[in-house]
Amino acid sequence: MPEPTPIPIRHDWSDDEIRALHDLPLPELLFRAQTVHRAYHDPTRVQLCTLLSIKTGGCPEDCGYCPQSAHHPTGVERQRLLDLATVLAAARAARASGSSRFCMGAAWREVKDGPEFERVLEMVRGVAELGLEVCCTLGMLTGEQAERLAAAGLTAYNHNLDTSPEFYDRIISTRTYEDRLRTLEAVARAGVSVCCGGILGMGESVDDRVALLGTLARMDPHPGSVPINALVAVAGTPLADRPPVSGLEMARAIATARILMPRSFVRLSAGRTEMSDETQALCLLAGANSIFAGERLLTTPNPGVDADAELFAKLGLQPLPAPAVA
Repeated sequence: MPEPTPIPIRHDWSDDEIRALHDLPLPELLFRAQTVHRAYHDPTRVQLCTLLSIKTGGCPEDCGYCPQSAHHPTGVERQRLLDLATVLAAARAARASGSSRFCMGAAWREVKDGPEFERVLEMVRGVAELGLEVCCTLGMLTGEQAERLAAAGLTAYNHNLDTSPEFYDRIISTRTYEDRLRTLEAVARAGVSVCCGGILGMGESVDDRVALLGTLARMDPHPGSVPINALVAVAGTPLADRPPVSGLEMARAIATARILMPRSFVRLSAGRTEMSDETQALCLLAGANSIFAGERLLTTPNPGVDADAELFAKLGLQPLPAPAVA
């Protein structure tokens, strides 16, 4: 990675400042984002992450975008927590295909102590031993649970804020914004990197997007990774009829996030199957330097490894290498 130049890292951004950045003429916004990106990252390298659903469906939360919610008739079949061998086999395959981070997601409201959590800890230890960065998204955590995950070798914990505090209760009623912030605080106190971002296209305003980015940018330290998702409108969910967010809107949000959080990995996440190569290239040019690899993101489709390899070849990009196995 290049040595950082004296571009200041700030944690005191106001929403008005962020809106002014977001609304710059697009060439100027992209230029500023590229300047920041090149100061802290290799612009030819993109981190590949693989996301595996280790426990699927039946979640008691009512998140309006989620096909795994028990509240929505989406046809997602419930699946018990996977066994250790299955997860480690998937992690080995992910590493072989170029991923340097392996993420495990469970459709839980919160982590409960007991045999299933002990199995997750075994998964974390096993994936860490493969030399991969390890991420989990398991719902709400206590401080003690975060510390146990950290001791097992967890690199990062994903817990998205999804949108602004003002728009949040129009999407979710079973968990508060403050609940999410408390989990993020527990993760940070345990010394685990925070992975936190949001979803565009749920009916939120530009001000809502700005407020979400402001919440993230005022964290100290900034989240280690910031996933920017385009809504995948799934039949049976309350947001099934939302129109797709445009590539230009995605690029503006990503470029703004890059300027606000220079060291973070900004991840072009869900919704890539609906994006052209040109749209994905624009988002990468705007400062995204991480994507999810593989054919599925939990229960929604994702471009396959071959499609991403072809895209990278067209753009002259390379995956960020995985750490060497000790």
